[in-house]
Amino acid sequence: MAMANNEKRCFTCGENTTHSCEGCPKRFCSIHMPEHQQSLIKELNHISDDYNKFKQTINEQTPNLHDLALINEWEKNSIEIIQQKAKECREIVIKLSQTPLNDIEKKFNGLNEQIQQHQKQNDLNEIQLNYLRNQLRRISEELNNPIKISIEQYSQTFSNNISIILSKKLKFNKWKQNAITVAGGNGKGQQFNQLNCPAGIFVDKDKNIFIADHWNHRIVEWKYNAKEGLFIAGRNGKGSRIDQLNNPKDVVIDQENHTIIIADLGNKRVTQWLNRQQQYLIKGIACYGLAMDKYGYLYVCDIDKNEVRRWEMGEYKNKGIVVAGGNGKGNQLNQLNCPTYIFVDEEQSVYVSDTNNHRVMKWRKDAKEGRIVAGGNGERSSLHRLSRPQGVFVDDLGQIYVADCDNHRVMRWCEGKEEGEIVVGGYGQGHQPNQLNYPCGLSFDDEGNLYIADRDNNQIRKYEIIS
Repeated sequence: MAMANNEKRCFTCGENTTHSCEGCPKRFCSIHMPEHQQSLIKELNHISDDYNKFKQTINEQTPNLHDLALINEWEKNSIEIIQQKAKECREIVIKLSQTPLNDIEKKFNGLNEQIQQHQKQNDLNEIQLNYLRNQLRRISEELNNPIKISIEQYSQTFSNNISIILSKKLKFNKWKQNAITVAGGNGKGQQFNQLNCPAGIFVDKDKNIFIADHWNHRIVEWKYNAKEGLFIAGRNGKGSRIDQLNNPKDVVIDQENHTIIIADLGNKRVTQWLNRQQQYLIKGIACYGLAMDKYGYLYVCDIDKNEVRRWEMGEYKNKGIVVAGGNGKGNQLNQLNCPTYIFVDEEQSVYVSDTNNHRVMKWRKDAKEGRIVAGGNGERSSLHRLSRPQGVFVDDLGQIYVADCDNHRVMRWCEGKEEGEIVVGGYGQGHQPNQLNYPCGLSFDDEGNLYIADRDNNQIRKYEIIS
């Protein structure tokens, strides 16, 4: 009974007369019941305050407008990138589909003109007939071996990217290993049938060879199958007059304008010769290698400033634009060390023989630095190295040919490969038909025959293509 009475007493004062608080296990007298209710209201207010504070915290965690703006900007930029990539791919497909056909049509029209000219003049011989037959065969091979285009898609973090894949099979041509002498080869000298340290060479569409005859301070032309050369420039001996040359290193022929452009290294100038008339193009430049692209831009290697500059035709009074190097002598990707010969491809990418770095560099148009596409592993004779490379040429398939001067050989490299392969030479230094003696200039004719300026043998070697 005592237990029951205690349960009905006031929780605060113990009074017998009590009232229950509904929902509470405790009882209170009339005096303490209001106090109990006030305490409950006070607790409710605390809960309400805690709720409001928590609500404010939640509101503060809501993404703000700046975050949303960043997301919107990312969305916009991503769409623009995808649209730009799609545009570039469309342009590549159109160009790759049309350009080979245009080139084949151009070659075909040129061949047709030659055939008509021979028919009109009635002067065809066995050599010319073989040349025309080989030209037609090469054009037919190009037509029957078109570039096949496929689309490759690969996953990225936020979208899929695509690229153009060319499935045209590389054709690894081969040449006879025993060369024939097509210019010089009669000892060192300055007679019409002699050369003295030939450097850069240029072979035109008629197989005429233009030679920078370095120590003879002249440019000579050897007509196809000729026994001796013709003076083109520098017939007045070494000197600095406008009609003289001083250790020329390279020559290019502007076949459309019928002009000869010369790297007159000893006089630190680039000159132009047209119908025996001479003029300065660029002064005050340690010019070594020269190249001209399909748009008529002239590229000049400056070995003193370790850079390559480009000039627009007729704008030679300005300083030109640096397209490779120009960041001092060095071996970083944005530097060169004694650049010599150069080649410019259809996309205006510049290939440079970076001689003292024993590598060939490729600088894409408007690039801030180049990439190594041959050599760059020190100066040795193994297949992944070069030793003081000189002349350089890149074919239509992007295969890089380089005169590996101090290794007395010519190498072929495919971009992205770690090592190259020997094309000709590589049998030691010498004067035998399968040997070279410090090869410098390098060129090809329309049939794919390879020409080398065999410097210390004082001759131009021709290696005939066999496949």
